[in-house]
Amino acid sequence: MRFTEEMILQEGLWAGLHKPHRSEEEADIVVFGIPYDGAVSFREGSKDGPRSIRDLSYHVTPTSEEFDVFEELKVKDIGDFYGATQEELFKKVEEKVAELVEKKKFFMMLGGDHSTTIPVLRGINRSLGKEFGIIHVDAHFDLCDSLGGNPLSHGCPARRGSELEWVGGSENIYFLAIRSIETDEMEFMKHNPVHVISAKKFHQMGTEKVLDTVAEHFKDKKHIYLTFDIDALDPAFAGGTGTPQFGGITSREALDLVYGISKRLPLIGFDIVEVAPSLDDSLSSSFAARKLILEIWSQIYKKLYTTK
Repeated sequence: MRFTEEMILQEGLWAGLHKPHRSEEEADIVVFGIPYDGAVSFREGSKDGPRSIRDLSYHVTPTSEEFDVFEELKVKDIGDFYGATQEELFKKVEEKVAELVEKKKFFMMLGGDHSTTIPVLRGINRSLGKEFGIIHVDAHFDLCDSLGGNPLSHGCPARRGSELEWVGGSENIYFLAIRSIETDEMEFMKHNPVHVISAKKFHQMGTEKVLDTVAEHFKDKKHIYLTFDIDALDPAFAGGTGTPQFGGITSREALDLVYGISKRLPLIGFDIVEVAPSLDDSLSSSFAARKLILEIWSQIYKKLYTTK
């Protein structure tokens, strides 16, 4: 079922932070969904992720695990994007993101498979006009030039991102929690710099050292985009995803990671993708995504309201 205009008009969405008649201009955070999973290489189901996460957002309060209250945060959910083709859909998303970036609006995208990050990065590149870095949290590199013959596959967002003018190559992408690689990606790594902390190394280093490393790498960047594939988590903590990989980061590591990134780095937006509720009756991935979102929002709130 689609997330409809009638649902956007309901009170209580996003812990009551979304107000139906609030304008984008008034919002601190603009939310939108891309319920699309037509670019997956394995199991479908992530098209239902945006709806599932939103459904769970009615059942929480605007508080963090550190007991911060951010009920003043202004959220505007503008609904979902659809298209008759992948190209049509991506064009709509690119144009909207370009508009939001031009207005200097912080935004959050709900996927969809990971290909939905491609038009978001294109939109940022189109309007920002300045260098930006990407933090790619995932079980997979997503550096394939194409997957299954599709250059817009869910295995390609990092590759397409590396080609953007204002990203400036793979040097400005940092990969975290990786534990799988394609032969195409191995060839790419022979000729291009790839900064990565694998899931195994992540666990050995500890989250604080990981954060220190990433923050140091991006110390000169004033604009960072975070893309978080829910399969970065071990399937024990988030089983509802299309391509789970054993040996991922824990829920504690994931929370500390996004908390630290949103606190220490200049995020301009983020996404959470590959949540596939139909693949897990417990909705563990949807619940995980909801929690990660609220923790990031708590830090955005602090930056906006406690530093004035």
